[in-house]
Amino acid sequence: MTMRTSRTIAATLLAGVVTATGLLTGATAAQAEPVTAGTFTMTGDPGDYITGGATYSYDAGAGDQLSIRADDQLRGVYLSINGRNGDWWSMDLKAPAGQQLAVGSYPDATRAPFSGAGAGIDISGNGRGCNTITGSFVVADVAFGPHGYVERLDATFEQHCEGGTPALRGRVVIGNPPPPAPLEFTVTPAADGVFSKLNGKATVSGTVVCNADTTVQLSGLVTQVKNKVIIRGPFSGRVDCVSGETAQWSATADPTGTTPFQRGKVEVTGNAWANDPNYPGETVQVEIPATTVQLTRAPAAVEALM
Repeated sequence: MTMRTSRTIAATLLAGVVTATGLLTGATAAQAEPVTAGTFTMTGDPGDYITGGATYSYDAGAGDQLSIRADDQLRGVYLSINGRNGDWWSMDLKAPAGQQLAVGSYPDATRAPFSGAGAGIDISGNGRGCNTITGSFVVADVAFGPHGYVERLDATFEQHCEGGTPALRGRVVIGNPPPPAPLEFTVTPAADGVFSKLNGKATVSGTVVCNADTTVQLSGLVTQVKNKVIIRGPFSGRVDCVSGETAQWSATADPTGTTPFQRGKVEVTGNAWANDPNYPGETVQVEIPATTVQLTRAPAAVEALM
């Protein structure tokens, strides 16, 4: 009987590494969230390769680390267990393709390919895994939040390696708090800005309002038309936003050509983005609304700093 090695298992776990864009390289879109209250138990028949016929039990309330997430389509969940005794396990449960994981029975589950049409199951760890799996699971309760957040899960499962008779059986129960609201924020440019006759730059400003503490990055373009000449200059900036408060931002645009910004109207456009503090790995992006801004000459003290 050929079994997966720990190196293969490690490669499977790394398939969900988060990229800089906040998306997972696999089928999921959010990092696993630590479980607040949850248990995972399993026991194996004599001859079961994964458990070696032993019983294992883990409890987040007793210091074991459990983390869970759902994929983009809420088709399945991924659970990782790091026991305080050094054990490490992972569990994948997936509904058939085109379905969201819901209360019900999922017979005829297999390990590979999870991209196939049927239900999927894979329980492995401690250096042991199966090349082929048959099994089943029953979901008694499940509730999801935004970005793959798993609020509740109660499922029992059975798994057989390599078509063998010995089985691994167990149950997972997760009870997380209600999901926090996803990050939302708005960026509003001010109606007035200033320009400098010393260097031709324009400074625009505005406000940011958010529903969670975060740092907002801004990037945009200031455009002006004078005497049939189009004057453009990019700007960028950042501002720390505190939930429920109005934050002020300011950014300076340097004209890309030889014509400086001047007194008169300009258009401000752009985008802003921030990491969601409640959902690690999630980046929220909003459009800065196109706004007409009136430029006047900056006071001498301000002009010298532009």
